[in-house]
Parts: sequence; C-alpha cells; structure tokens
Amino acid sequence: MVIVVASGDTRVAQLSGEFTTVIGGASRTASVRAGLDSLRGTQVDEVFIHDGARPFLTRALVDPLIEALRTHDGAVPSLAIVDAIKGEDFAAVDRDRLKRVQTPQAFRLPAIQRAFDALPADASAHDDIAIARDAGLSLAFTPGSETNFKVTVPSDFAKAEGMLSGPSISVSGSGFDVHRLETSNKPLMICGVEVDSPLALVGHSDADVGLHALTDAILGAVAKGDIGDHFPPSDPQWKGASSDRFLAHAVALANEAGAALIHADITLICERPKVKPYREAMRAKVADITGLPLARVSVKATTTEGLGFTGRREGIAAQAIATVEIPR
Repeated sequence: MVIVVASGDTRVAQLSGEFTTVIGGASRTASVRAGLDSLRGTQVDEVFIHDGARPFLTRALVDPLIEALRTHDGAVPSLAIVDAIKGEDFAAVDRDRLKRVQTPQAFRLPAIQRAFDALPADASAHDDIAIARDAGLSLAFTPGSETNFKVTVPSDFAKAEGMLSGPSISVSGSGFDVHRLETSNKPLMICGVEVDSPLALVGHSDADVGLHALTDAILGAVAKGDIGDHFPPSDPQWKGASSDRFLAHAVALANEAGAALIHADITLICERPKVKPYREAMRAKVADITGLPLARVSVKATTTEGLGFTGRREGIAAQAIATVEIPR
C-alpha cells in the first residue's frame, strides 16, 4: 500500500501496517503521479487509486473492479443519478447519460503510468479516469455503493459516526406489488428492463412491479413507510415516472438511516411474459440502481399453475425481500 501525504504530515507514521508513504503535490493529479512513480520497478500489475475521504470501502466494491481489469485498462465504481438535473438556465439535462463516479479507480499499472507520463508536469484533471479516457484507455463502469460516500460536509461526519458506533445487525423487510396487464403501446417494464410484449402493466408510474416490490421491501427494512407515502399516485409529477427513481430513493433513505443494503431477492409471479430470457439483464439493472454487487441480487419467477388473476394472465405480482445491515 502506498499512502500519499502532504509535506510535513507525520500522522500516518503513527499507523500500524506495511505501507509506503510518499509526499504529494499541489493537486490531486500531482499527488497521484507521485504515488504511481513510487511503484516503478515493482512487480505490481494493477493499481487502485482511492480517496482517503471515503473510509467505508468494502470487498464487495473492489471485486467487480478486479473482474473488470481482466478485459479493460481501467474501471470506476458508479451510481445512477435519480434526481432531476438542470443547467444554470434551468434547462433539463438527460440524467440517463450521466453517472456519479467514486473511488477506488482501478487500472492496469503500465497503462495508467503511460497516461500520466504523457501529461505536462503541471497538468491537473478532475480524476484519474479523465486522464485515462483522454489517453484512449479502455474503461468500464462497475457498481458503486451509497455507503462508499466521501466525508465532506458536517452531515457526512454524523453519518460516518453512526456507521462506526458499534456492531451491526442484519434486518430484512418484505414487499409485495400487483399490476394489471393490458394491450398498450407503452413499454412493459419489469425490474428496470423493457420486455418485448404487446402488453404493458397499468399504473400511475411505469408500473414496474418488480422494482415497486423491492422499494417497499427496503422501506420496510428501515421502517420508512411504503412507496405510496413517498410517491403518492395522486401526485401528477409521478405519472409515467421510471421506477428506478423510487428504488434509488429507498436506498438513499436507508443510507441516511445508517443502513446499508446487502442483499435483494425478487420473485415475479406471472404466466406471461417469460422472465428467464431477461433475468440476467434484470439482475444487472437492479444491481446498478442499488449499488449492490451482482452476486447479491436475485431475480426469479414462478407461476400459479393457472390459478387466480396471474393464472388467467390478467396481471403480474411480485414479492421481494431486502436485507440491510444497521448499527446495533
């Protein structure tokens, strides 16, 4: 491990463990350059550049980065943006084209060293991915985590203190949702994925039954009411809304309560459409919205053997269980 410190900062020397300290520069870019230079001549092949202000790094965040480096020069954890985005002129910005990125930003060491070597000595970039992109490196996004936040403003310190205050326990919440099927020109959305079908689910929003059930499960785990409390169908602003916003809001509320989502399990109950061809895409979408690793997202389907409204193919039901970790 290499720790980049400011000139004259001796606090790191009080820490235990095997690490190397190097003196940073006047900018992030200069400091990262110093850290990378200290690795020349070593046997290191992969490097993870991490902000010290993000203290809640987990193995679950790192593993997908390691996997991504098998096929790319670099990778960065990212989270979807769920709030509406406006420019200074109040014009809308398409948030689906934007992501929030975190650290560690992972790279094949020779590739990122070449990218930094090509920079002028006084260059300064927003982050290391920006330098890698300008150098033409192949890059990948991996799932980020809301608990991997940067401790910046006073409320962040209170949140961090709550997460560090003691041992945690796991708590589960359940959710259930039903929507009717009808012939429609609208897309059929299930677990954030558009399913090829002449039918669509009927609801005030996009009626994504899978995401609605999981949203309620997370809200239940942290005792924050239900989806109707936060996104009432009587409010016109949610008409046709994408349900990924509801799910991301529930995750954010859980994080604000000091809880971290650690597992999601969704069961879709329907005779049609067939879920299996879309299941992996659904898992990936839920992982992207929630920040969970793919291995902690389960999507499965069952039928009611021709019984009831789902058996008559009149609608789709979904149930979900969300597990969160909270301070004891």
